[in-house]
Amino acid sequence: MLRSRERRGAAASVCSVTTMLLLAIGIVFGACYLVSHKKDPRLLRNGPFLVAAIAFGGVGILLVLAEYNFFAAVALWLLALAIPLSILVFGIGLIANGITMLRREGHSLGNQLSLIVGVIVLALPVVSVVLVLQFGMTGFWLAALIGLASAYASVAFVSFAVYSVVYGRMRHSFTPAAIVVHGSGLIRGRVPPLLRGRLDRGLQVYRKELARGNRPLLVPSGGQGDDEPRPEGEAMAEYLRDQGVPASDILSETTSTSTSENITRSLELLESVGRSGPIMLVTSDYHVLRTASLARRMNVDAQVVGSRTARYFVPSAFIREFIALLVENHVATLIAVGTFAVLLVAILVGALNSALG
Repeated sequence: MLRSRERRGAAASVCSVTTMLLLAIGIVFGACYLVSHKKDPRLLRNGPFLVAAIAFGGVGILLVLAEYNFFAAVALWLLALAIPLSILVFGIGLIANGITMLRREGHSLGNQLSLIVGVIVLALPVVSVVLVLQFGMTGFWLAALIGLASAYASVAFVSFAVYSVVYGRMRHSFTPAAIVVHGSGLIRGRVPPLLRGRLDRGLQVYRKELARGNRPLLVPSGGQGDDEPRPEGEAMAEYLRDQGVPASDILSETTSTSTSENITRSLELLESVGRSGPIMLVTSDYHVLRTASLARRMNVDAQVVGSRTARYFVPSAFIREFIALLVENHVATLIAVGTFAVLLVAILVGALNSALG
């Protein structure tokens, strides 16, 4: 009886220490987020800080509440069950979305991303089990490495997606000299729904500024693609005029072919008409964080707001943007990939030595 009480006491003590540790970690990450966000909302590290603060702090709070509240205890169990189930649901959801994308948007590689990632998500657990069953301890370590790499990719992607949404919905307290709306392609020379959403978001910002007594220039930015009969900037300007914006408030940029050129050439145009000061960039919600990160690296005084995107388009778009962000931040990506590569080589060498020995 005494030993049983001692065990329960020891278990309670461990649980209490774990709870306090989780809460402390959550507070530290929360403080890091606040400091980093105050320094610059466009910093990519804000995403991991925010997600870590929510995750560690949330679990810590649930552990505290679970001691006194039945529903909190149930929530903890559901959370534990949701983690493995989320892999299945996420994988199936991505595959279903990929099929929808192929039907609605065509068979380009970009439209297949959610399908490809969904298959990978479902295949990796199966591969891990096969490795363990076929290769014993070596397979176990390989499976562990796959799990570690998958966890890293998952946390990085969730951080990116969450902070993209958070940043895109932020209210930026500055007075923009101009509002630059990024192009996204025309269909038969006309503004399609995706681009219309960006323009409407730009109009929303423009009208709010007018109500505040500020009159920023609207800069529709986009060149002419090989399959387009006219520049995007021209069609976008036409749409803005149709919505009642005076021609004197519109400055079309019609030569850019990328996000960075949207920014640089719009700034050149603004400089040519004597307009200076911070600018507001408008793009789609999935493209917000990468655009903000790019503007920061270019030392441009700008913030970014996003327009809503059709739901079926969101998964593939976020995956594409995440991959592009990894490529653009290739140094950090190479460090992470290199770390996993070293671990893999070490495991393989150890397994080979064991087999030869």
